[in-house]
Amino acid sequence: MIKAIRYIILLGCCFTTLLSYSQEQKRIFIEYSGFTVKDSLSGENITKFIRSDQGQIHIIHEGAEMWCDQALYYQDEDFIEAYNNVRMVQGDTINLTSNYAEYSGITQLAFAAGDVVLTEPQSRLTTDTLYFNRASQQAFYQSYGKVVRDSSGTITSRVGRYDINLSKYRFLKEVVLVNPDYTLNTNQLDYYPDTSEAYMYGPSTIVGDSSKVYCERGYYDTKNDLGYFIKNSRIEYDNRIVEGDSLYFDRNRSFASASNNIKVTDTLNNSIIKGHYAEVHRAKDSVFITNRALAITVQEQDSVYIHADTLMVTGKPEHRITRAFYNAKMYKSDMSGKADSIHADHKTGLTQLINLKRFFKGDEFSTARRPVLWNEGNQMTGDSIHLISNVETEELDSLKVFDNAFLISKDSIGDGYNQIKGQKLIGLFKDNELYNVDIIKNAEIIFYTRDDKDTLIGINKSKSGSINMQFDGPYKIVTLINQVDGDIYPESMFPKTARQFRGFDWRGDEQPKSVEDLFSDDPPLDLPTIKGLDPFVPEEEFFDEALLQKIEKIESNTKTKESKAGRNIPKKIPKDKKNPVILPKTLNQPLVNKKEKKGN
Repeated sequence: MIKAIRYIILLGCCFTTLLSYSQEQKRIFIEYSGFTVKDSLSGENITKFIRSDQGQIHIIHEGAEMWCDQALYYQDEDFIEAYNNVRMVQGDTINLTSNYAEYSGITQLAFAAGDVVLTEPQSRLTTDTLYFNRASQQAFYQSYGKVVRDSSGTITSRVGRYDINLSKYRFLKEVVLVNPDYTLNTNQLDYYPDTSEAYMYGPSTIVGDSSKVYCERGYYDTKNDLGYFIKNSRIEYDNRIVEGDSLYFDRNRSFASASNNIKVTDTLNNSIIKGHYAEVHRAKDSVFITNRALAITVQEQDSVYIHADTLMVTGKPEHRITRAFYNAKMYKSDMSGKADSIHADHKTGLTQLINLKRFFKGDEFSTARRPVLWNEGNQMTGDSIHLISNVETEELDSLKVFDNAFLISKDSIGDGYNQIKGQKLIGLFKDNELYNVDIIKNAEIIFYTRDDKDTLIGINKSKSGSINMQFDGPYKIVTLINQVDGDIYPESMFPKTARQFRGFDWRGDEQPKSVEDLFSDDPPLDLPTIKGLDPFVPEEEFFDEALLQKIEKIESNTKTKESKAGRNIPKKIPKDKKNPVILPKTLNQPLVNKKEKKGN
């Protein structure tokens, strides 16, 4: 018994001396072991170490330290296997624990398996198996892992990589970031724990209680809840969907902005607004959009289009209001209009064409251009115009022209103009066509009267308290109510200078006759370049050429058929299927048999 103990101690001293000498050659160094065993059963190239009651085995190599309960050291390959309660520490940056670990002093590649936990200053990674390359300062797993960070929740993925020098994680395949306020799903995510910044590549979603973000390339500040998204990006806010080339998102302010090729869809009110810059304030239920802004009220029979320099949509989903201002225009197949501003209430069906007298110096549109409406060859102008629609049937019901009402239509054959003017105009629609018009107070008319063969009878110029006009196909039936004076004059006896009322302003050349015409006087479109985010750049393989060459060299020098240093390295990183690393058989086998334990 005493001889056995002396042999082991002597062997331990000799081996410690050997390792001390080897340390100069940057070989693995055993700082402490309770018991050292070297016998014929293990082989002359292999030494066993066993912890004592005083402490674990302590292993040192190139600034890294490892502790474990049991270990096997392969001297020829400078390779160690560590068992039970394994812990590896590298300065204050890395703390790795596991049930089992392997480490090569030549390649500086570590492999850990079984309840692996990697802790760095900002986060904690858990997985089943992990590779750690000390030469490149990178950790890698391919059998699912989970990273926990206090302020940003947790991140799980099938494949992951951590770069210590860059303080950067790269997660691949089935990536899920779970935060108390949202869940992020993607297939490629770069995450920087120091700044809590995440970069998404490929189809990605961020889903919260009140919003959903989709993009195929994006950035998200997980600490401050700020995001920037490009490439097929969109944000779903309650009943709104915001799409654009570039989207900015602030969760704390419930705010989003978008640039270039923007589309905001109101799914509840079946309306769309487009443009090239937009701001969405969810808490205020408002959307602001400019740069070729276009609002579309989608209807089964005939959609309504409104264009202006700026559009604002405000109000709860059940009561949306659209405001278009500065050179606003509207178009539908049977009606079009133009005004300084247009105000549309989607709940009541009231659309107002308004002349905002801004009194800017040189503002000719505001002072000289009254709101104008065209319908079936009729032009109506006034200080303001109201259109009333039936929200149930989506058809026009009536219109009102307030102050300085003026209705003009071209004569059916000649070059003259039929004209009615007064203080107020009220029109009625049937099947979206104007069929009845009343001019109220101080009404005047110039009308080219023709028979059923379109032969001109004469020109009627009259004044009356009010005038009623009814449209019956191509015919117009005019009724003068409380006529003051007037008569029908032969064309030859009616002076050309008297054929237009004061204030006559035919603006047929301004009439939008298509959606494209709404933009006819806009300046050329010059969109800003979206610099966006850099495209995804694949990193070099974790098991790079330099590492594989080192392993190949070890294999060529070793006496065994296969080196220990490369036995757990996968031949190919899997792309579609989970590829768990098979643990060595020795992991669950005791290192010390009963006789050896009894001898010690």
